Amino acid sequence: MISDVQVHLWEPETPAKPWPPFSRKPHKPNGFGVDEMLAEMKTAGVDRAVIVPPTWTGDSNDFALDIAKRYPERFAVVGRFNPKAPDASAQLDGWLKDPHMLGVRMSFHVKPYVDWLDDGSLDWFWAKCERNKIPVMALLPGMVRKLKPVVERHPDLKVLIPHMGCVLDKHAAEAFRDIDELTGLARHRNVVVNVSSAPCFSKEPYPFRDVEPYLRRIYDAYGPRRMLWGADLSRLTSTYRECLEQFSRGLDFLSASDKEWILGKTLASVLNWPEARSAPR
Repeated sequence: MISDVQVHLWEPETPAKPWPPFSRKPHKPNGFGVDEMLAEMKTAGVDRAVIVPPTWTGDSNDFALDIAKRYPERFAVVGRFNPKAPDASAQLDGWLKDPHMLGVRMSFHVKPYVDWLDDGSLDWFWAKCERNKIPVMALLPGMVRKLKPVVERHPDLKVLIPHMGCVLDKHAAEAFRDIDELTGLARHRNVVVNVSSAPCFSKEPYPFRDVEPYLRRIYDAYGPRRMLWGADLSRLTSTYRECLEQFSRGLDFLSASDKEWILGKTLASVLNWPEARSAPR
């Protein structure tokens, strides 16, 4: 079973559903919905995907959860969370009670989240996620070093690092400038890496050989049981199938068992979304 650890699905902005005033530019101008995603999954050979609501639409997870309820065998959610909301602590206490919610996504490259990472105001958040066993998908492009004190203080906190900690608008060595910090975190057993959207960091066409040395270093440090494949399809620079085949057919250092873990089993284990809950295509 092939599982994608990240896809953004969203509706276009409308007067009835405006986006926040600080909203970033979306990956696609007219939204990216479930029908389009299901068609892409069928073409590429992907069985299921984790929906991460995009930053530009705000903190609501309702649209994503509605899709997961309609297609529980195909989608689940790692949701946005506002740690400054008045009921933030109570939200976390009930976060995983929704059967379609798998964890929290924090995007530290956007304001004001980047400031909160340094000022200590999220200490309670990390502690509560650790205590409540809520996986945190922490996007820190070019800032992986900032995660070190968090995982040192919270050894039982499960942390996923999207896009390998790469600088999002760079390629090859410039994108992977934090590779030493990333591999150094491997000694913390609950840190895992989303090897997602790898073609976006390549200067070359498929099979994207210039990023292969970095993928090998991540593999050597973390092993297949702490690596999760994903595409981030709405911004992907290659086809969905090429992104998948980079791992399913390329990367000759991966065994058949390694591929099974990276392409599905690791996600099932780390995010507690058993493959038995999903039916094949």
